[in-house]
Amino acid sequence: MGWVLASTSPRRKELFAQVGFTEKHFSFDQVAPDINESHISGEPAADFVVRLAKEKAQTGLALCPDGENHKVLGSDTIVVLGEQILGKPVDKQDAQRILSDLSGKTHQVMTAVAVTNGKTTLTRLCQTEVTFCHLTLDTINDYIDTQEPMDKAGAYGIQGLGGCFVKSIKGSYSAVVGLPLVETRELLHEMNQIELT
Repeated sequence: MGWVLASTSPRRKELFAQVGFTEKHFSFDQVAPDINESHISGEPAADFVVRLAKEKAQTGLALCPDGENHKVLGSDTIVVLGEQILGKPVDKQDAQRILSDLSGKTHQVMTAVAVTNGKTTLTRLCQTEVTFCHLTLDTINDYIDTQEPMDKAGAYGIQGLGGCFVKSIKGSYSAVVGLPLVETRELLHEMNQIELT
């Protein structure tokens, strides 16, 4: 049974490769699941991100030519400030608003991971607290000009230039990048054990 990553994110690809370093002959393919990522009104943020990870894994399995012979991993990351879910910015003005909201405050990054083989689906949710330093409007605009924030939840990438704004982090760094290494490795082992019994 081969592993499949239901994501085309280069960051997740790199992290998933790291997860498998202790597994013999570990390799994986990638597919690009296209799901509706809309938030359902009243849905708690944690439930939302877990649902998206599961849908990505299940859609990814359907994209495999012989789906029954694969184990598929899906993952999703959201940024939450108070009760507000901060997705990817729709334009520069939106990125400016998001980064201004995050300036000098602590927010949560929630990353969910789901693995499925078609019969069993396992999930993990990883929550990390990230505190930003104070950002001036000039700094925010300079950052937006680099284009880095435009395709990232919360309008920043901790592994890139956005890392300059992170004053402190409490939890999993790799989860903020896009895939929690410890939790993902646990899921792989758990799924392998289920298949052996």
